Amino acid sequence: GSVGSGCRLKMAPGGLKALVGEKILNGVVKSVKKDGEWKVLIMDHFSMRILSSCCKMSDILAEGITIVEDVNKRREPIPSMEAIYLITPSEKSVRALINDFKDAPTFTYKAAHVFFTDTCPDSLFRELGKARVTKAIKTLKEINVAFLPYESQVYSLDAPETFHHIFSPYRTVEKNKLMESLAEQIATLCDTLKEYPAVRFRKGHDDNSSLAHMVLARLNAFKADNPSMGEGPDKARSQLLILDRSFDPVSPLLHELTFQAMAYDLLDIQQDIYSYETTGIGDSREKQVLLDEDDDLWLELRHMHIADVSKKVTELLKNFCESKRMTTDKANIKDLSQILKKMPQYQKELNKYSTHLHLAEDCMKHFKGTVEKLCGVEQDLAMGMDSDGERIKDPMKIIVPILLDVNVKPYDKIRIILLYILLKNGISEENLAKLIQHANIQKDSNIIRNMQLLGTDITSTLSSSSRPERRPRLESTYQLSRWTPLLKDVIEDSIEDKLDKKLWPFVSEPAPAGNAPTVVSARFGHWHKNKTAAEYRSGPRLIIYILGGMTMSEMRCAYDVTKATDGKWEVLIGSTHILTPTKFLDDLKTLDQPPTESSS
Repeated sequence: GSVGSGCRLKMAPGGLKALVGEKILNGVVKSVKKDGEWKVLIMDHFSMRILSSCCKMSDILAEGITIVEDVNKRREPIPSMEAIYLITPSEKSVRALINDFKDAPTFTYKAAHVFFTDTCPDSLFRELGKARVTKAIKTLKEINVAFLPYESQVYSLDAPETFHHIFSPYRTVEKNKLMESLAEQIATLCDTLKEYPAVRFRKGHDDNSSLAHMVLARLNAFKADNPSMGEGPDKARSQLLILDRSFDPVSPLLHELTFQAMAYDLLDIQQDIYSYETTGIGDSREKQVLLDEDDDLWLELRHMHIADVSKKVTELLKNFCESKRMTTDKANIKDLSQILKKMPQYQKELNKYSTHLHLAEDCMKHFKGTVEKLCGVEQDLAMGMDSDGERIKDPMKIIVPILLDVNVKPYDKIRIILLYILLKNGISEENLAKLIQHANIQKDSNIIRNMQLLGTDITSTLSSSSRPERRPRLESTYQLSRWTPLLKDVIEDSIEDKLDKKLWPFVSEPAPAGNAPTVVSARFGHWHKNKTAAEYRSGPRLIIYILGGMTMSEMRCAYDVTKATDGKWEVLIGSTHILTPTKFLDDLKTLDQPPTESSS
């Protein structure tokens, strides 16, 4: 049921974006603020991405910042002002900082307050210590935020190129250094959450194990600096699970039909911006809308099945109009321009409804026809059975018509072929050649072979590796959405403490349950007075990290399970980057090619 629209979905005080925004505003900007004194804020590409993912420019400017600049671009000196540097401890950014204070008698700024996103390597630290800039540095801190808060329960390490580093045979040399930096990033996430979780990893891919050990080492270093990390009545149960993409290669291949995943798969949404033509009276304009959590309608709709989205938007719009004392009927509810004429003062709200009706319609337009046909076949292959629960005896029969269809795009055929191969646990070299020829996808066929580099059988038919035992799911689903990402089983097992300890070994044993302090009666006494958002959350957290990309269906699982535990647990999920099916295939395509120079 829906509560009065006033209290619909407020940002959880513990949302990741709120936490990081608070850490930056309080820990950096306000910590050096002096009344009546303006400062310059200087950032690099990554710190700028972190900041803009969780703070509005107006929040920053309200705290005595006059101008925000890029450390790596040419800037006008402002020797009368102090500068705050919020930068990554990279060679490029540190040297740019050193250069700002190289020339006597005038430095670029009056003084420097330096905040590194994470741990500064010793060599760079020494270089900094030898430079003249030390005379100007008034503050030097590491704030431990080296990840992007993408949503309230989703983080990204913003490193899409790592897919190539991890899975490509060309990359073995630089891999270790890369893993160290991923470990540091994951540790800064735990630090931001004030968590010291037990660390576990999925056995079978060596990288998971080495990453897990590196993360533990970083966590121990943070814990030594800040002993209160991970303290609290239920925190001892928090866990961090590290797994890699080969754990579930099916989910990134499917056409998902929940709103967010579907829109990002079928429409061209770049940097979370949806662009569409609106047709007004006599003119059409291009509109650009940011899909993010400031939009409460998007929050409510993003995980819903497309079949329910338009109904829901229409129902919410109707409630909105009625709450504003305007009657609507079936006929005019779809005609927003008429409603807008009668209620011009609510243009902002009405535009939101219009955006989502548009987005849903756009998804359906792309779905009808070919994609709809593909979905049925994909679900049958993923599940190994049809919608009546009958085993698929001859999967070849259902895929051939699609491979021969000239209207199906090459990537869509490849998704089908890969699902077929995964169902069969690998096929012979000659069968693969036949499929490629039938589908006429020679140009992209290396994508299929490269799937082996993830540790999946493509052309070896030796292994009879049985599919993992799945949790029975009794809730009714739409026929074209029967598949549940494997990750959901893992999250549920983990919370119920049923996760196989052999398959998911601990790098660090969890604290015994008996010794958790039981004094909780005073917990709520003054909890809202001066606590930061990070301290609101007293229950345990499950933090998931996927090496090699996460799908939007997996992101949805984190929210679903959190809801199902009534918020007793909070599940956070993250990866190096977010995968759409196209991005996944593009990533696979590069694996057998040497790295391009640009991706450093």
